Amino acid sequence: MSAGLWVLIIFLALLVALVVYDLLQTKHAILRNFPIIGHFRYILEAIGPELRQYIVTDNDEERPFSRDQRRWVYASAKKENNYFGFGTDNDLENSPNYLIIKQSTFPKDDAHTDPLYLVPCAKVVGGPRGRRHAYRPESIVYTTAMSYGSLSAAAVEAINRGVVMARSQQNTGEGGISPHHDHGGDLIYQLGTGYFGARDEHGNFSMEKLKEKCQRYKVRAVELKLSQGAKPGRGGVLPGAKVTKEIAEIRHVPLGRDVISPPMHTAFRSADEMLDLVERIADETGRPVGIKSAVGALGFWEELAALMAKGDRGVDYIQIDGGEGGTGAAPLVFTDHVALPFKIGFSRVYQIFARHGLTDRVAFVGSGRLGFPAESLFAMGLGCDLIAVGREAMMAVGCIQAQRCHTGRCPTGVATQSKWLMRGLDPEVKSHRLANYLVSLRKELMWLTHACGYDHPAEVTLDDFEIVDECFRTRPPRELFGYEAGWGVPSAGLLTDVRRLMPS
Repeated sequence: MSAGLWVLIIFLALLVALVVYDLLQTKHAILRNFPIIGHFRYILEAIGPELRQYIVTDNDEERPFSRDQRRWVYASAKKENNYFGFGTDNDLENSPNYLIIKQSTFPKDDAHTDPLYLVPCAKVVGGPRGRRHAYRPESIVYTTAMSYGSLSAAAVEAINRGVVMARSQQNTGEGGISPHHDHGGDLIYQLGTGYFGARDEHGNFSMEKLKEKCQRYKVRAVELKLSQGAKPGRGGVLPGAKVTKEIAEIRHVPLGRDVISPPMHTAFRSADEMLDLVERIADETGRPVGIKSAVGALGFWEELAALMAKGDRGVDYIQIDGGEGGTGAAPLVFTDHVALPFKIGFSRVYQIFARHGLTDRVAFVGSGRLGFPAESLFAMGLGCDLIAVGREAMMAVGCIQAQRCHTGRCPTGVATQSKWLMRGLDPEVKSHRLANYLVSLRKELMWLTHACGYDHPAEVTLDDFEIVDECFRTRPPRELFGYEAGWGVPSAGLLTDVRRLMPS
């Protein structure tokens, strides 16, 4: 044979070997799903900094997450070097609303911190109301509501296994509990307007089915979803392409048809009726009961706080979701224009509860692009006790921000029900990456806390930040958000308790 033919045979053999390797390896979903072609993604990523001089977008222009943010999540999840060199490429002096954290001259020493960087919540969820199964979350960071159906079975399993390693929690999302949630992870069972997994044959809420799920699975709390940042004012949407036989059976819905939840609950129609249901669920299951909502009109929150101030009924936690959008499929106009951004929405709700003297009796949770150290710390300064991460967790298990979540054709197997695409996501490998990301977020959150001179992030106040505008001026966040002295921080007694629990 000629030399050229031998070269061709060797080349084809190498290609076949590469295809076999790509199909059998488990670390990279893109390579398993797209052999050979997938390598171009990593090549372009590797030479991206050099090429970026000649293309339009820079490290901080892409949305919803910038290239810098995605790189930090990926590197943290893989336990790679997540440092950045040669100083910031942000324009600190000409960027409006630029957040600055004010470090202390005498920071705390964090040389002996626990390797998992476990940071317990300052509050006992359900404790003030005496719930039978009240608990203090070991981790102030957990994964927010992402349903099986919206996410693949492999992604749900990876998250559940990952929260076990990180000693965190997983919110089920409104799709209900599936076998893929049953790998040892603590769960927050979310009840949306469709009551999936806890509904009767007519689609109405069923207390008996809820109790059955709480007894069978590791449910730590129950959450009533009033709305979400992706599409506030509308119910959840699961495209028919994602409704498999298993999902249809879990949710009790028709196979292959779009699943659209009602825009509001049928089990209650007012804040007063909602509190009645909250107390019934807490009495029947023993679990703390919280609510999740994006923020629009404030009348509901004023009424809820006034009712809770009477002392006989109340929710155990409140999760505020920013209008920045989220993991769900949604109409563009709702994603872009409905509900307040997190910082504005959360601060308005917190102020209402602060004026009623209720902030120590409720745990506050923040969500909406908060899965980064600076954003998490600022949320704590606003009054959050817990941080719930969604899309950042998806990136940790493989999401590349392809923005195909609504099509059922997610190339990394995270947000799809395609068996071919799902096979690229190995739950065992990705669970470690989710755990690594959660630990890294807690670690850098504690670094910032110690840099500010505190032992626990709950001690951070708005006085530890400044907001820089484009005119060489700064504004104190306490003034900007209308917070009074003492707001945003748990009582001294709660802080004393949690400091004792901090690993040394």
